[in-house]
Amino acid sequence: MQAHVDAVSRKPLLIKIGIAIVIASIGLFVMLSLSHKTPAPDVSFTNLQGEKISLKSLRGKVVMVNFWATSCTTCVGEMPKMIETYDKYKAHGLDFVAVAMSYDPPNYVLNFVKTRALPFQVALDTNDKIANSFGDVKLTPTTFVIDKQGNIIKRYVGEPVFAELHQLLDKALAA
Repeated sequence: MQAHVDAVSRKPLLIKIGIAIVIASIGLFVMLSLSHKTPAPDVSFTNLQGEKISLKSLRGKVVMVNFWATSCTTCVGEMPKMIETYDKYKAHGLDFVAVAMSYDPPNYVLNFVKTRALPFQVALDTNDKIANSFGDVKLTPTTFVIDKQGNIIKRYVGEPVFAELHQLLDKALAA
């Protein structure tokens, strides 16, 4: 009878210990999930001026890599806001590479860059190498924000909410 009473009186204690273990495990999982960073791929771009730039060479800056196409209406529509974003943050350490998709005719890209006076670097991804390196990007626009240490901190598929993007850039550039 005494063994049964001891087991019954210990049951609430065991339940509390079990709950504490579960809560601690969830906290550890959340902490590890938030601290996990995805490194940006080690790729190089050749800009329209023929200069080769490696993503690694841009460490120390926050970098936006925007996959786009001249045939993408959302891409064309967001481009003035991308220009405004770049102009607002470039003096604070933002770099920007607009990567034209492989199916985009180079003469269309050149014309777009010239007529819209794009102020940032533009690269042609003629063989899909850059898009594949970033997880096989197929949808445009897709924009990656990379921190100063070379880690992807945000991926936008479609046009970003620019107020949110600007908050993210403020935080990343201040770090």
